[in-house]
Amino acid sequence: METASRATELLTALQDRLRLECRVIVAFSGGADSALVAAVAARVLGTGAIAVTAVSASLPAGERSAARAFAKANRIAHVEVNTDEFERPEYRANGADRCFHCKSALLDALAPLAAMSGAAIALGTNLDDLGDHRPGQRAAAERGAISPLVDARLGKADVRQVSALLGLTTATKPASACLSSRVAYGDQVTPEVLRRIERGEAALHALGFPVCRVRAHAQGTVARIELPEADLARASLLRREIDSAVRTAGFQFCALDLQGFRSGRMNVLLGTPSVLAR
Repeated sequence: METASRATELLTALQDRLRLECRVIVAFSGGADSALVAAVAARVLGTGAIAVTAVSASLPAGERSAARAFAKANRIAHVEVNTDEFERPEYRANGADRCFHCKSALLDALAPLAAMSGAAIALGTNLDDLGDHRPGQRAAAERGAISPLVDARLGKADVRQVSALLGLTTATKPASACLSSRVAYGDQVTPEVLRRIERGEAALHALGFPVCRVRAHAQGTVARIELPEADLARASLLRREIDSAVRTAGFQFCALDLQGFRSGRMNVLLGTPSVLAR
């Protein structure tokens, strides 16, 4: 009961925050955070809310389809825009500030639509995101984007609880950052490397590993597989199938990370001298 009561209070806080805006454009990736913002904005603002999904090589095809399906199921006005981050050398160079250039490309694409409609651009940033390495937050601040989840004091667990309260399918959806986040800092981000990653993760899903990461190293030749610790024993039994699937996806080498899956692992590696020296 206490959990349900807290979720109700947080939902009210989020609704109240969004009511302060006449119109909002929600940067909608299809993940749990932006899905909650989009769903609540549609309920509170009606036609004054629109969800916009950025389309580029860094968005998995499955995530694009899921975003469309979620918007349709929840009666959220939804459009897609193409973003130009791959035309930006700073983004392709994949330095520690890659997310700044990615978020800049997204917000630059949304800015004309926001200006025409007099809408605020809303992001799905939550409280827990503030403690991670996220240069994109600087781009958002510079361009005046709002973060309703932060303002309403929702963290990651809160997002899932409120989503469950509303019956949203994203309440239990695994986290899935953009494909570029799988590429080791300092290695060039290219559409081909991202296609390898997408194919590799799709193959792992087919083998029965719904939560997984294919991390690309050594200029996209080495795939480092991250799976939840509970899946490592089974992965060892299926090592030949995993190796074959990853090589078929386009990698030359396949390694299984025995430390298991951890969201934002590349940001942890960012703090090591070898990475910072790149």
